[in-house]
Amino acid sequence: MSPKPLEIDLDYLRQVLLELLEIPSPSGRTDHVQQYVGERLSALGITSTLTRRGALSACLPGPRQTGADRAVVVHTDTIGGMVKRLKENGRLELKPIGTHSARFAEGAHVRIFTDDLDRVITGQVLPLKASGHRYNEAVDLQGVGWELVEVRIDEPVEDITGLRELGIDAGDFVAFLPNPTITPSGFVKSRHLDDKAGVAAVLTALKAIVDAGITPKVTAHLLVTVTEEIGHGASHGLDPDVAEIVSVDAAVVAPGQQSREDMATLAMGDGVGPFDYHLTRNLAAIAKEHGVDLVRDVFDYYRSDVAAAVEAGAHARVALLGFGVDATHGHERTHLDGLRHLTQLLCLYLQSDLVFPEWDAEPGDLADFPSLAVQPASEEGPREGPIGID
Repeated sequence: MSPKPLEIDLDYLRQVLLELLEIPSPSGRTDHVQQYVGERLSALGITSTLTRRGALSACLPGPRQTGADRAVVVHTDTIGGMVKRLKENGRLELKPIGTHSARFAEGAHVRIFTDDLDRVITGQVLPLKASGHRYNEAVDLQGVGWELVEVRIDEPVEDITGLRELGIDAGDFVAFLPNPTITPSGFVKSRHLDDKAGVAAVLTALKAIVDAGITPKVTAHLLVTVTEEIGHGASHGLDPDVAEIVSVDAAVVAPGQQSREDMATLAMGDGVGPFDYHLTRNLAAIAKEHGVDLVRDVFDYYRSDVAAAVEAGAHARVALLGFGVDATHGHERTHLDGLRHLTQLLCLYLQSDLVFPEWDAEPGDLADFPSLAVQPASEEGPREGPIGID
């Protein structure tokens, strides 16, 4: 059966997205959000397991056992902070978790998680020179950097002793509150859309597959990672039979980029290198055939789950689908239309076959490789001149 567009439950997508955003999950403190995703999968009738390092693995079985499967990878961990030092003024110095600028941390409301699981302390990130009535123009002259901001605690505390009495110590996690908003025009504004919106899109796609009673053409694994923001990502947890990996993550909307908030994005390359030639073009063809709004893009300062997978030795083709996000790792914004197109493309991809199903099941000689780009090797030996040019 050929892939067909499915009905997308946008109410479900919105609800899951908002609930995910309200669960703090900086890299290193992700147990709660993984439990939530596991419960959502269970409600769809999909069982899941957890690796020792906290990644969640699930599976939609296909009709045949070929030895060649596919995987969709998303991450629930977000950027955040960690208490680096208790300051003499009763405030906190931060070390960032993940790569993000202190410029966008200034003014953020935060939660500080101590070892006492029943107590959460709130605060706000402020520049060292925060009072215009005290510093006048010096407020605007202060530079940008994590050493130039501090967390003001929402408790009557003025020194290190007071901080310790609250149970705060170095190494405590600091989560930046998302403050999500969905506007009447469909824009979604929030911190941590990277990659909570991607997780919501994947769960919604799985729901559409299940609701339609469709058995995927190829066994599809889901890997939900918890260390993407610190570079580890999908370095473990992938099934050895996986031949294709599609990562779902934020696409960069900025000057010089083609990504748009209201469209899905197919990344052709990022800061690590090009994505797989055959898989990327297969995804583009699926989108074109079924009218999915998709743009291609290349990112400079970007790394995703699949980079970690490849570096760890994954023997698979890799690609990345994204939802356009303006001001990534800052005051992020995307659009429901982009998430809808991404979700539909995931539904179509999960209904399709692998790019090279027989080859991936039993890789063989070079001459047998069914390349879509170049002619196979000649049994008579190397030919003169470029292949494919008379």
